[in-house]
Amino acid sequence: MSWKSRALTAAGAAGVAAAGTAYGVARHRHIIASRGAGESVRLGSLHSEPRTVVAADGVALHVEVDELPAETGRRARHRGRSRGNEPRIEDLTVVFVHGFTLNLDSWHFQRAGYRGQVRTVFYDQRSHGRSGRASRENSTIEHCADDLLRVLDEVAPDGPVVLVGHSMGGMTIVALAEEHPELFGTRIAGVGLVATTAGGLSPLHMIVPVIPEGFGADIAQRVMAGLARGSRVIEHMRRLSSSVALVVTDMFAFGDEVPAAYIEFVDQMISATPFDVLSEFFPNFDALDKFAVLNALERVPTAIICGTADKLTSVGHSRKMQKAIAGSVLTECEGAGHMVLIERHEQVNAALDQLIAGALDPATWPAETTPDASVEAP
Repeated sequence: MSWKSRALTAAGAAGVAAAGTAYGVARHRHIIASRGAGESVRLGSLHSEPRTVVAADGVALHVEVDELPAETGRRARHRGRSRGNEPRIEDLTVVFVHGFTLNLDSWHFQRAGYRGQVRTVFYDQRSHGRSGRASRENSTIEHCADDLLRVLDEVAPDGPVVLVGHSMGGMTIVALAEEHPELFGTRIAGVGLVATTAGGLSPLHMIVPVIPEGFGADIAQRVMAGLARGSRVIEHMRRLSSSVALVVTDMFAFGDEVPAAYIEFVDQMISATPFDVLSEFFPNFDALDKFAVLNALERVPTAIICGTADKLTSVGHSRKMQKAIAGSVLTECEGAGHMVLIERHEQVNAALDQLIAGALDPATWPAETTPDASVEAP
């Protein structure tokens, strides 16, 4: 198959997911995720009453909130803190921000694990899932960061917040840190970065991983511009090439063998994302350069999770971020791919357990980090 043919079939897999290895069982008393939760529930079937948050430019964002049971939460009347300044689990909100070409359903196993245990917020990023379409000029990581702040203001206006972002969702959190560093260590109590980066991506490799990185960004831009002009043809080809798309998704979303249902689930999310959205967001990855602002995350417990077989945002990016964020903890999932949040969901949830524990009581946040890794560009 020619590289042009590969471009057509691989484009739908861009931004597909995350990987990570557990760094050990969380030791703190706040162990809350349910192991194995979600396996018996149909993938993508977990939902709550939808809410609409309107972005600054008028884009309607689809938001869902899993509240705590009334007898556990009673959030409106119990916003105080317990035992001095230590926040309670009832006060905490965890906000999940999904990746490129995906939607909030990609957090299926995390949603199942934390439902009824902690208040959680899920939303579809602009132009993704059930949210409204943004204009081409507003299809940027910076606009996504503004959307995240708007969601926080509307559905998590008080109490500590933990932000967890996968792939482009992690980039969104980093962009928020650039625009509003004062939020970290005050309103935001913890950050989880899953299979993501703060810059240094090879855009052609990001969109078409089967092409050698040496082809360069200029060719990538021309390829995507040409494909965007023929988006109707591409959409038709994507529908006709469903079997090929499944193979590509398996190759670039996952590292190890996974159940067929996982592959089909991720492929459905990618296929539901219009090709125009891919071409509109594509320039963001070439321009992304935010390693210099990562020091804002040093103020809070920060968990970095990635699979060692991630073909889209390689583990080198996570290692570089871990070096740039003092006190952060890196979890490498051996052999896992970009969709680590699905592929190794129990390991990811274990890492998030410890992150949440650290957000509630920073004294419990692990001081140890992984062995020294190169800080050269991944």
